[in-house]
Amino acid sequence: MARRPIAGRLVIATHNPGKLAEMRDLLTIYGIAAISAGELGLAEPEETGATFGANARIKAEAAAKAANMPAFADDSGLAVDALDGDPGIYSARWAGPDKDFRFAMNKVQSLLIERGAKSAEKRRGHFVSALCVAWPDGHVEEFEATVDGTVVWPPRGTLGFGYDPLFLPDGQTRTFGEMSSEEKHGLPPLGRGLSHRARAFLKLAEACLAKR
Repeated sequence: MARRPIAGRLVIATHNPGKLAEMRDLLTIYGIAAISAGELGLAEPEETGATFGANARIKAEAAAKAANMPAFADDSGLAVDALDGDPGIYSARWAGPDKDFRFAMNKVQSLLIERGAKSAEKRRGHFVSALCVAWPDGHVEEFEATVDGTVVWPPRGTLGFGYDPLFLPDGQTRTFGEMSSEEKHGLPPLGRGLSHRARAFLKLAEACLAKR
């Protein structure tokens, strides 16, 4: 199936302010005007998928249908090898209804200690981002990317959101929580596209967005 170009206005299917800021930044440089599902008052669909990609598609399709315009969704999270891939697709849910990611990070650390994962080589982790763009007519475009790294303790940095302070990407000396927004997900030439979301977005941009 031929790729469909993205143009004009679309809905960012998220109620997460951190994700919204990153996704809006990524889209703006391509001249895409975006409004969030939260700003439109759209309900959050139940994420019943077994993969990041499935959940991204659920969110994008629900928003596209409700708003009757193209919708862009991300589903992402932290997968820790020593925890058999957890928290994975449950990354946000580990933070509970109050989105307390300090609690979630403590849970990750406690489970790693329980399993004897104290050295860096036993604390390998991966941030995963699945992106989906859905149109009201049912057409979808899907992309996925990962970034590998190490889960550190204690958390470092107050920038970013979610599990960023726990994650030291390979080849870097600072966690995502210690990096500015531009450093973490800025696209070339201004940034290095380090984050999982930026890497997935670069795939999407190459396939569906006009060259800058």
